Amino acid sequence: MNAPALPLDLSGRTVLVAGGGSAGPGWSIGRASCVTYARLGAQVCVVDRDAASADETTALIRAEGGSALTLQGDLAEEGDIVRVFAAAREHYGRIDVLHHNAGIGKTGGPMETSAADLERVHAVNVRSLLLCTQQVLPGMVEQGRGAIVAIASVAGMRYVGYPHLAYSVTKAAVMQFTRMVAQQYAPHGVRANTVVPGLIDTPRIAGTVAHMFSQDSLDEARQARARQVPMGRMGSAWEVAHACAFLASDAAAYITGTELVVDGGLTGKYA
Repeated sequence: MNAPALPLDLSGRTVLVAGGGSAGPGWSIGRASCVTYARLGAQVCVVDRDAASADETTALIRAEGGSALTLQGDLAEEGDIVRVFAAAREHYGRIDVLHHNAGIGKTGGPMETSAADLERVHAVNVRSLLLCTQQVLPGMVEQGRGAIVAIASVAGMRYVGYPHLAYSVTKAAVMQFTRMVAQQYAPHGVRANTVVPGLIDTPRIAGTVAHMFSQDSLDEARQARARQVPMGRMGSAWEVAHACAFLASDAAAYITGTELVVDGGLTGKYA
């Protein structure tokens, strides 16, 4: 019997990436994932609150000969979610993969986190995952197949050296939410998994967590983050994107309801 070829191919499939722009110049996880999906043959719906940032991702895909569509929408708003998913289905006919990449945070512990802070972070990180999932499940069940890839964080699994309460508890919720969907919809051919990045070198760190490591220099903050990781460096957006592409493809056909940790060994570290 011949061994099967590795089915790391998304030709003919439509992937919707919720959060496909970037917080600044360079490669975010969402942007790298969009380009990776397109390189594997997928049609990509690039959804982001920032239309210009989404357009930049779409342009990168089209420059390589891929198919992509920009859809502007705020994932904290249910009406926007309904609208962008309807537009995606109208344009491409179906959605085969949901990649939920949207996420915001606020540093601080319980005394620095207001109820409004927690509700705001929860709306983007968890509530939008529910609403996006509700948009794709009926079609995936009808097709008899589909994949959901949600982006969590090692902050949802352990303390990462500084207080990040709202972000951490919502990323923990993302993992459990995805496990529950996987169990209920496995008989329908729908897989749901979570990718759990560690300390990743993306544009986001400049505006969110760098000040927790250094008040003086972004480079110092980046070096401090790198020293935390057993491999001695932060990960790249591409390394996370490749894990996402694996879980979205038939190469992961027997994988559902679990977490793929991409962290350079960080979560296994004692101190």
